[in-house]
Amino acid sequence: MKLFGSSGTRGVAIADLSPEFALRVSKAAGTVWDVDRVAVARDTRTTGELLCNAAAAGLAAVGCDVDRLGVTPTPAVGRYCAVQGIPCVLVTASHNPPEFNGIKLVGDDGVELQVDALERVENHVLGEEFAETDWRGAGGTTRVDGTNDAYVESVVDAVNRSAIADADLTVAVDPGHGAGSLTNPEIYRRLGCSVRTVNAQPDGHFPGRLPEPVPEHLGDLQRLVRASDADLGIAHDGDADRAVFVDETGEYIEGDASLAALAAEALSAGDAAVSAVNVSQRLVDVCDDVGAELELTPIGATNIITRVRELEAAGTRVPIAGEGNGGVFFPEHRLSRDGAYIAARFLELLADGRTASEVVSPYAEYVNVRHNVPYDSDAELDRLLGAAEAYVREADAEPNTTDGYRLDYGDAWVLVRPSGTEPKVRVYAEARSADRAEELADGVLAALEDAR
Repeated sequence: MKLFGSSGTRGVAIADLSPEFALRVSKAAGTVWDVDRVAVARDTRTTGELLCNAAAAGLAAVGCDVDRLGVTPTPAVGRYCAVQGIPCVLVTASHNPPEFNGIKLVGDDGVELQVDALERVENHVLGEEFAETDWRGAGGTTRVDGTNDAYVESVVDAVNRSAIADADLTVAVDPGHGAGSLTNPEIYRRLGCSVRTVNAQPDGHFPGRLPEPVPEHLGDLQRLVRASDADLGIAHDGDADRAVFVDETGEYIEGDASLAALAAEALSAGDAAVSAVNVSQRLVDVCDDVGAELELTPIGATNIITRVRELEAAGTRVPIAGEGNGGVFFPEHRLSRDGAYIAARFLELLADGRTASEVVSPYAEYVNVRHNVPYDSDAELDRLLGAAEAYVREADAEPNTTDGYRLDYGDAWVLVRPSGTEPKVRVYAEARSADRAEELADGVLAALEDAR
């Protein structure tokens, strides 16, 4: 697909992702959906309102009435769509920097559109084939209140509130000025936790930290955990569909380790887990231990959702899926990433008296590194990928080309692939030691730099 990557379409707002583009995508989506009513929602980004206005105009132009939800976490949007039975144009760039914005398309079941549906929308955008109506058929707009409150109730009701409350936990929460600021601290309070917050004011400039909850952005949360003697630190991205954690000592918990801990609790023999090609050995080991299958997909939520649905249609139970970036699916709850629900499931693991560091200690053996190599043009990207392919051909390991190039060495692996959301080539490596992981990553990085 040319327009839609691994999780919607994104770009620098106005310069790359313009109101005109948002209008065209919305007209195309409304044409493909062919429904009377569609929702429009956004995260806290400063350009969200103007892009939502364009999206609403595009939908109205093809005859759709529009429910305007305002600033709403992505999982709350998914719930609204599923309950109301309508699709949504969601304006969000998730974890990207403040200058970015993006568009996700959510179906009437509350799930991001699968690849085939996105391709149909994309074809209408590129071909400018829109089912435009005249003035008599143009849609109207309704502002909808209460979506966030209903979402809070749904998460609290979906987990073991009594067990979490009985554990008397103190939680430090960093919503990162994103849409989760409006809902997630309240969810944890309703679960019986004592809640401390930082960066919890909705603000599209993201003054306290950048939207991606990676270690270098979580200093405030780590300090808050230590100062408040919290049992767990929870951080979310801009649209609150991911959750990453800080343990009771203020140390960052690798997303792959928290995913493995959650998977060990969720999986049984005969089940399947779904993850992307950059999957950690931790999840491989959990699946082996419990007798579950591990299915790999190209990186990105859309690809994981598609594979989960295929497996469920074939009669396979898939209780957990996701990636090591804090984006975890619990398909039996809802086939969408939900940062607050992910965190609540992790809080359930603490309810038996273990500390966060104890919960993840069995999965702390491997070290992950990630590097980004930016590029400025398609020609430069082609050179970088050509260098990666040549490097793989010469490597003493069997490549996996599901998405990019992954080399497994038994004790470690390295993966190189283009980002689906940014003009970068990503290099991932994992090993039992930092030196080994960096050695593998450095080998690929050197080949890419030579190509430039």
